[in-house]
Amino acid sequence: MPRAERDREPRRVATPEMANLITIARLILLFVVIAMIHFRPVDLALLSMVLLGVVFAGDGLDGWVARKRGSTSPFGAVFDIAGDRIVETVLWVYFAWERVIPLWVPFLVIVRGGIVDAVRSMSYREGMTAFGEKNMMRSPITRWLTAGRFMRGLYGYVKAAAFIFLTGLVGYAQPEAAGTWLDKLYSIDVVRWFGWINVGLAVALLLIRGLPVIVDAMPYMRQRDDRSSIAPGPAER
Repeated sequence: MPRAERDREPRRVATPEMANLITIARLILLFVVIAMIHFRPVDLALLSMVLLGVVFAGDGLDGWVARKRGSTSPFGAVFDIAGDRIVETVLWVYFAWERVIPLWVPFLVIVRGGIVDAVRSMSYREGMTAFGEKNMMRSPITRWLTAGRFMRGLYGYVKAAAFIFLTGLVGYAQPEAAGTWLDKLYSIDVVRWFGWINVGLAVALLLIRGLPVIVDAMPYMRQRDDRSSIAPGPAER
């Protein structure tokens, strides 16, 4: 192609940094929101709830941007999962610290995340990825639970609804919330029941979606055991 024609063509910069920057922005916004909840739980409750919704909306935005720009990468996929893990874990720990949920919930989340990430790392060594064409998912049930559009969308909605509910609940628990819109809203039984149902579903789906990942990683564990069992000893080398 002549140089003049190449110069006239629109240049498309396909870099993975854009999606990664969205993930970083989500993490920064997360800690801003936590500071707002902690220092102004009543005055900034509505804004905190809206911004927390933005944090979770960004969960799908970074992946969409990467696919649209043709900039998906193994690092981007791992970084996206790490960002999601940080958002969830930090929020569970924070709300347990605020004593609106029991302490065993973040303990369970941390243990589950550590186990799942550990077994996933075994497949990464084999050139696999968590999602995409070359993934570690071996069974249809795993694909549906962890990568299916419906389950991912449901889990994302449930998480967002649960944490937004808990954000308002922190404000509602403050004495100065009496007579405010938080007091009126959270005094409705249906609102509280709906919120706690989402909290319970978020924890349940977290566990349910993690189990198939562990099951599908079993063959990688056996392969590594087989390799180590046939590895030559020092005297044989």
